[in-house]
Amino acid sequence: MSSLDGDVSQNGSLKSVDAHRASAEIEDLDFLRSLDKPPKLLNMERQRSCDERSLNELFGVPLLSPRPSSRAESNFRLIDHLDGLYSPGRRSGFNTPRSQYGFETHPAVAEAWDALRRSMVFFRGQPVGTIAALDNTGEQLNYDQVFVRDFVPSALAFLMNGEPEVVKNFILKTLRLQSWEKKIDRFHLGEGVMPASFKVLHDLVRNSETLMADFGESAIGRVAPVDSGFWWIFLLRAYTKSTGDTSLAEMPECQKGMRLILSLCLSEGFDTFPTLLCADGCCMIDRRMGVYGYPIEIQALFFMALRCALLLLKQDEEGKEFVERITKRLHALSFHMRSYYWIDLKQLNDIYRYKTEEYSHTAVNKFNVIPDSLPEWIFDFMPVHGGYFIGNVSPAKMDFRWFCMGNCIAILSSLATPEQSTAIMDLIESRWEELVGEMPLKVIYPAIESHEWRIVTGCDPKNTRWSYHNGGSWPVLLWLLTAACIKTGRPQIARRAIELAETRLVKDNWPEYYDGKLGRFVGKQARKFQTWSIAGYLVAKMLLEDPSHLGMVALEEDKQMKPPMRRSHSWTF
Repeated sequence: MSSLDGDVSQNGSLKSVDAHRASAEIEDLDFLRSLDKPPKLLNMERQRSCDERSLNELFGVPLLSPRPSSRAESNFRLIDHLDGLYSPGRRSGFNTPRSQYGFETHPAVAEAWDALRRSMVFFRGQPVGTIAALDNTGEQLNYDQVFVRDFVPSALAFLMNGEPEVVKNFILKTLRLQSWEKKIDRFHLGEGVMPASFKVLHDLVRNSETLMADFGESAIGRVAPVDSGFWWIFLLRAYTKSTGDTSLAEMPECQKGMRLILSLCLSEGFDTFPTLLCADGCCMIDRRMGVYGYPIEIQALFFMALRCALLLLKQDEEGKEFVERITKRLHALSFHMRSYYWIDLKQLNDIYRYKTEEYSHTAVNKFNVIPDSLPEWIFDFMPVHGGYFIGNVSPAKMDFRWFCMGNCIAILSSLATPEQSTAIMDLIESRWEELVGEMPLKVIYPAIESHEWRIVTGCDPKNTRWSYHNGGSWPVLLWLLTAACIKTGRPQIARRAIELAETRLVKDNWPEYYDGKLGRFVGKQARKFQTWSIAGYLVAKMLLEDPSHLGMVALEEDKQMKPPMRRSHSWTF
């Protein structure tokens, strides 16, 4: 696969980054101000036509604002009211030739909406989700099913466009599936496990329809989806935020469903860490890729789900017990992740100088990480300004790979502090060619290859270097990047990534993923008309058009969860 690698000029990359920063300064200042709107003004003006007023009127923005004390404080001060912001579901204007603000929409938008609507699945006359892909050129496998994680961007697109019915139906149908008996061979799964996917079966003889769910018994590797329950809680909160309708979340069935999910991950055992122990293949990266242990994607989703549950659980006797347990876990989890998963240039240097075989509670190298295990690539990859949450931390093991989804969710959930969130965005800008290239975005960086690939993946022919989950580029990640960019006050990064994607997505028929070091080639086994590629693009566009939608997918920082003290020579890892 050497033909896919491509050469990148580092100097050219830095010049490109500087040029984009300079050209976007004035535009982004206006954009940041557009976020600083009082919730009351927003709610009062929601019923007025967007065409009748300027952007300043829409968001209630003063022409001048006090100069912030720091860049990170500036970006995050603008969303201090985020969690209290009501995000009414209303049409975003993408069904018309022009957007709501009078700007021309890209031709891809109309095609995306058409493709998204064609992907809808109906059960007994009601929309209940969207299938994974509409590609009829090859074997369907399970791409004709409704996946919980895949439906998330579709659900957000419908909510942002004022169409909550399909989202409500999906939440209720998957909740009903949760109550099914779940058995693999002779082993029963936990009561709270949500399905990975489901399918509508049509009986033409009896003229009836039934649902068939997969809880992992049919999946590659037979792994239950740890992320499904977390995404379900996330969607329930997004629906509530978008519609203002709390009756769905307050239903006894939904309250019980949340408690069952939480019971699975809050149970006591032999764990010495607040993170969740997971098997390979338990999330988006659903094949063997060395993410077993405590992967960042699951930990960030876990954190997000816990915070969403705090907002959704009723304060009755059962609810209060869970609220107390959640609060304790959140404090422990935030400290653990911010302390032990975070890496920047200084922390990398500290690890490089670690002593090993330390014993007692005063140990600095708490996980006995061997400095010689540091991969060579990370020394060139780590910029002077920037940092990120690494992929995994466990005894004698640190996975230094970049995982896009986990880091974006860390920003949206406020698992990352304002300073850490800014550093993550700095890293993306500094390493644009590596993490974005010609098609956003790398799901993992870098790819593993040669002997390491054979050991880690078991010689998986789908996860060859710079392909699929092994360094492939996934357009669905656009919505997560865009939301993170808006939250950190860096919309120019999202705008640049979206413009890149628009040059290829329609022409290439909305592929599932792209291959190559720069993401230049349509993936060798990528499905066309992949629904979450379509929906991810639409959500990214709608977030940029109306930043108030950010309230559906992001949470403001909890001031009670204070970050760890700044590192000093006495700081322990």
